[in-house]
Amino acid sequence: MPGLTRELGIDLGTTNTVIAEGSQILLQEPTTVAIVSDEYKMVEWGQAAQDMEGKVPETIEIVHPMQHGVIAEYEVTETLLGYLARKVCGQMRVFRPRMMITIPYGATSVEARAVHEAGIGAGSREVYLIPAPLAAALGVDLPISTPSGNMVISLGGGVNQVAVVSLNGIVSADASRTGGLAFDDAIQAYVRKRFGLIIAQPTAEQLKIKIGAAIPQDEQMSLEVQGVDQITSLPRPVVLTTDDVVEALQESLTEVVKLAKKVLEKTPPELISDIIDRGAALVGGGALLRGIDKYLTRSLGIPVYIVDNPLTCAAEGAVKALALRDALKRSLLAG
Repeated sequence: MPGLTRELGIDLGTTNTVIAEGSQILLQEPTTVAIVSDEYKMVEWGQAAQDMEGKVPETIEIVHPMQHGVIAEYEVTETLLGYLARKVCGQMRVFRPRMMITIPYGATSVEARAVHEAGIGAGSREVYLIPAPLAAALGVDLPISTPSGNMVISLGGGVNQVAVVSLNGIVSADASRTGGLAFDDAIQAYVRKRFGLIIAQPTAEQLKIKIGAAIPQDEQMSLEVQGVDQITSLPRPVVLTTDDVVEALQESLTEVVKLAKKVLEKTPPELISDIIDRGAALVGGGALLRGIDKYLTRSLGIPVYIVDNPLTCAAEGAVKALALRDALKRSLLAG
């Protein structure tokens, strides 16, 4: 009774996990788990666990099981996947779901196998793996089955990926195991250097989200944050502006440009002309940074546009890939 088998597309990211089925997003939560340290038992997950960061007693540990797009804590990841699968599918005693899970471009066979085994251990009947940029291209309806160049720039939490896709496969690509978390690190370093203040990663992330930008903005925003003075070790507030965040992020943004240029250099000229005509699709959480499309357009010399669904397109594309397994078989990864 194949019609009763649930088919899930899962974007298992460093910072967020998205699960899609058909045209629906079933779940979108931080890839964060709270566990009891002694028992190694999960007590919270997702946003609830994320909200506990830095506020828990010694008996509870906040774990980020995915690092740079791959599994760092296998047992925690398997437990989390199993919990999420049951949450969206029920107990799965008879009809276990089929999963298509994204994996970063360039992941090793060991890293791929870990994701595959985690999916099977979570209760899936079949697990397929797809490179995240290819899934994103499907999720934004790029014509990847045609002999034309389609460029995807994916700025995730733990990995940045750039790929050119044609004829259901990746023609040229590269990845850098830095991402939005590196942006947070850059903001922390800037505040420490300029203001002598130590701020936490969640605070840096809030600065990035609320007032951050890739280029100077007409509307100058500001935000007061609390930190610890490097000299006195006492709490102290500081007010940062959009221009402060722009300055803090310049080095990290330059690395994104270098990555994209590296891929373009490896791309056949015939496909470059298609990319110039169509532009490059910008996906992932980093696409939400104000002005980053304009920054990349200016730096690369090709039009770069933000897609309508940057946070969910990889999971949506993974669902579509399940129906296109035969056409994509050379591009899907064996776990």
